[in-house]
Amino acid sequence: MPALSPSPTVRTFTPGAASRAPVGIFDSGLGGLSVLRAVRAQLPDEAILYVADSLYAPYGERDDDFITDRTLAIGQWLVEQGAKALVVACNTATAQSIALVREKLPIPLVGVEPGVKPAALQSKTRVAGVLATQVTLRSARFQALLERYAADCRFLCQPGHGLVQAVERCDVGSAELRALLHGYLQPMLDAGADTLVLGCTHYPFLDAAIRDIVGDRLMLIDTSVAIARQLERVLDQHGLRAARDSANTVAPRFYSTGDGTHQQQLAATLLHLEAAVERVRIVSPRTAASDSQAA
Repeated sequence: MPALSPSPTVRTFTPGAASRAPVGIFDSGLGGLSVLRAVRAQLPDEAILYVADSLYAPYGERDDDFITDRTLAIGQWLVEQGAKALVVACNTATAQSIALVREKLPIPLVGVEPGVKPAALQSKTRVAGVLATQVTLRSARFQALLERYAADCRFLCQPGHGLVQAVERCDVGSAELRALLHGYLQPMLDAGADTLVLGCTHYPFLDAAIRDIVGDRLMLIDTSVAIARQLERVLDQHGLRAARDSANTVAPRFYSTGDGTHQQQLAATLLHLEAAVERVRIVSPRTAASDSQAA
């Protein structure tokens, strides 16, 4: 992992430039599209650059240094594209790397984290389930959340093995997916859980499949709206908010380190956005050898 260096000088924008500069949104793959959906609803005048690191997804199966390496490289790439703020729309990347990446980049960052706090506040049975990647669940950041908010609430933490991969291939309702979800959710129901934390930005796209299994027995906690509101606060705090001009709303621009086919399909199916996906090569120290072989 790169050594920490002094915090960089925060980038400043000339008057009017903040309105035109885009917000960068990054995920290991397609899950961050759920955050993009919320950001567009909350901040419709903001231009958005969305990067999916699909070539190396899912991050939940990667080691911590690899996740930090990729998060920093993609953040730097977005800065080079003119991004005025960065949303790390990936629970795994936030949990493992956001502190270091925030030290390295000259723009404000917004991370994501599982909705442990709202679940603890809203659960009536005082039992809640958490679906997240194994990396997120084992992270110090997540463990700190549990210690902080779960004193009187029992959290049943379930690694969602296979769920990210399903969303990445645009499978949000197959029989195989439903069987996988049933195996994860039934023990929570049996234990008396009444709340389910969707601890990965991919998982909101499985909302319908989850509802088919649990009905109204579990309240789903999706933090994408809270993330969008936090981005709004950060932009206002730094004077970076876009001017209100809905007539000139710019469609998001999509990039992928993979071929982008599933990203385009998911954006069309779930977000009703017909947009091209540009393939980009973003080199980082941990992937330099494989990137050069693929070039």
